[in-house]
Amino acid sequence: MSSATRTSPLDSPAPPTGESVVQELPWRWSVQGRIFLIGGLGFMFDAWDVALNGVMIPLLSAEWGLTRPEAAWIGTANLIGMGLGAFLWGTVADRIGRKAAFSWTLLVFAVFTVAGALADSLVWFAAFRFLAGIGLGGTIPVDYALVSEFTPKRLRGRVLTAMDGWWPVGAALCGVVSAWLVSTWGDWRLPLLVMVLPALLVFVVRLGIPESPLFLMSHRREAEARRVIDRMVAATGAEPRPYVMPAAQERQAGGLGAIGSQLAAVWRFSPRITAVAWALFVTIMLTYYIALQWLPQFLIEAGYAEDRAFVMTSGMAAVGLLGVVVSALLVESTGRRWLLAVSSILASGVLVALAAVIGVPAAALPLVLVFGFIVQVAIPVLYTYVTELYPTSLRASGFGWASAASRVGAGLGPLFFVGTLVPALGLPGAFAVTGGLVVLAAVVMFAFAPETRGRALEVDAN
Repeated sequence: MSSATRTSPLDSPAPPTGESVVQELPWRWSVQGRIFLIGGLGFMFDAWDVALNGVMIPLLSAEWGLTRPEAAWIGTANLIGMGLGAFLWGTVADRIGRKAAFSWTLLVFAVFTVAGALADSLVWFAAFRFLAGIGLGGTIPVDYALVSEFTPKRLRGRVLTAMDGWWPVGAALCGVVSAWLVSTWGDWRLPLLVMVLPALLVFVVRLGIPESPLFLMSHRREAEARRVIDRMVAATGAEPRPYVMPAAQERQAGGLGAIGSQLAAVWRFSPRITAVAWALFVTIMLTYYIALQWLPQFLIEAGYAEDRAFVMTSGMAAVGLLGVVVSALLVESTGRRWLLAVSSILASGVLVALAAVIGVPAAALPLVLVFGFIVQVAIPVLYTYVTELYPTSLRASGFGWASAASRVGAGLGPLFFVGTLVPALGLPGAFAVTGGLVVLAAVVMFAFAPETRGRALEVDAN
C-alpha cells in the first residue's frame, strides 16, 4: 500500500459518544416504540383522571349539596396533588432513575383512587384525590423524559408531540365511560373504580422497561449504560461501532434535600428558560384545565342534561386527537415557538366565543369541538418544547417543576375563576382574562427562549 493511501491516526474521525449512538439509531416499534406505547398509557390515565374531576364536580355537588367554591376543591385538591407529585417524581427521576419513577407513579395513584371511592364527605374525598394526584402527577414529566431519551433525534419532535395523542384518548374515554356508568347505575363511585385495574396492569408492565442510557451516562454508570445501548443497537439492527462515554459530573444522592437543590439547579441552569417554561405551562394549562373540569358544570347550568354535558366534553377531548396529528405534522416544519404561540392564543379566543353562546346548542357544540382541536395542537408542542430546553441531568425535574407550577396554578386558579372572575365579569370576560395571560406568556417566550427544532439533547448542563 502506498503512503498516499495510508490513513494517519490523526486523520481518523473521533468515535461517537454513547448518547449520539442512541439518538441516531433507526426507529423500531419493538424497541423505542414499545417505550412510547407503555409511556403513553400512563399519560392516558393522567388525562382520564383530570377529566374525571369534571365528572365529579356536578355529581358530588348534587350528592352533597356543594356550592361552587366548595365544589372547586374537588379539582383543586387533585391538581395540587399532581403539582406536588410532578416535582417530587421529577426529582426522583433525575436522582435515582427514570425507571423507578416510571413504575411506581401508577401504583400510588391506584391505591388512593380506591380510597377516594370509599369517602363519604368532601373533606375525605378531597384528601384522597390529593394523594392520588401525587402519584399520577409524575407520569407526564417522567414519561416525557424517558421517551425523549430513547427516541432518535430526527424523530424526537414528532414522537414527543404524538405522545400527547394519549391525552385526548384518556379524556374522551373518561367522558363516554362515565356517562354510561352514571346513566345506567347512577353511582358516582363507579367512574373512579373503573380506572384501577388497568392502572395496576400497566404498573406491572412498566417494571420491565430498561433504564434510560442517557440517565445512566449522566450518573457515571458506564457499564449499565453500555449494556442498554448494546442491546438497543442489536435490537434495532444498527451496525455496531465503537463509542465513548461523555464526561459527567458526580451527582448528589437523593433525599429530602434533593428537592430544594434540584429546584435551585433548574433556576441556576437558566432563569430565563425556566421562567418561560413556567409561564407557558401555567397560562396554557390553566385555560385548558378550567375548560376540561368546569365545562360540564357550565353546560348543566345552561340547561343541558348531565349525560349530554359529559358526552360534549368527551367530544371536545376526542377531536383533540386530530389536533395532535396536525401538531405532529407541523412541529418540525414550523418550529416549536410559532406553532405554540398561534395555537394557544387561538384556542383561548375560541373559549371566549364559546362562553358567549354556551346556552345555544347549535353554536356551542361546534365551538366546543373547535376548542378541543386547537388546544391539542398547542399542548403537545408545549410538552415537546419544554422537554428539549433542559439537559438530561435536569430534564425530568425541569419539566416536572414546570408541570407542578401548572397543576398548582390550575388547582388554585378555578377558586378565583368561579368565585370572583365569573361573578364579576361573566363567563366570557373570565375566559378573556385567562386568554390575556396566554398572550403575555407567548410574548415572554419569544423574548427569552430559543427555538429547539433540530437540536441534539444535551447530557449535562454547561
